[in-house]
Amino acid sequence: MEEELYQVGVITQTHGIRGEVKVFPMTDDPSSFAGRKGLILLSDNEKILLDVERARIAGKFVILKFCGIDSINDIEKYKKCGLYVTRENRVALEEDEYFIADLIGLDVYCDEEDASEADADAPKAKARFLGKLTDVFPTGANDVYEVTLQTDKKILIPAIRDCILNVDITNGRMLVHLLPGLGE
Repeated sequence: MEEELYQVGVITQTHGIRGEVKVFPMTDDPSSFAGRKGLILLSDNEKILLDVERARIAGKFVILKFCGIDSINDIEKYKKCGLYVTRENRVALEEDEYFIADLIGLDVYCDEEDASEADADAPKAKARFLGKLTDVFPTGANDVYEVTLQTDKKILIPAIRDCILNVDITNGRMLVHLLPGLGE
């Protein structure tokens, strides 16, 4: 069985002559590269396991020096190659934080009950299947989830506590509450 890999960056170019590279990070926290072990560099014909010797942020890029790569000649051929981690080597998340790769494809259900009129003792209304979560758009304040409905229409749901009631990655489900104006 092929191991599932998650892209965390791409080498854009070399940096200096001592084997450093400029990496475009594909992670929310570029500082997570510092001291990282088990990065996987994938090229057309190679899969190389690398440990980061040192890392520093340079604008929107990260400058990385890998252990054992000490010359521009050793790293130059890997320009434009991706850097990946395994599921086990991803950074730890806080509560209510999720990897976008884990969210895409979730079945999204709508809580039909109006929370403002709910009787605390009454049984909860049944959830209705809306569609699949097909994209995540990071904005400044919060992410926005794109859900493709069964009719192929797309709706956008802000990733806020009022709207996202439950995320169950293990069972591939998300329960949402559609605020007025967000509906189909």
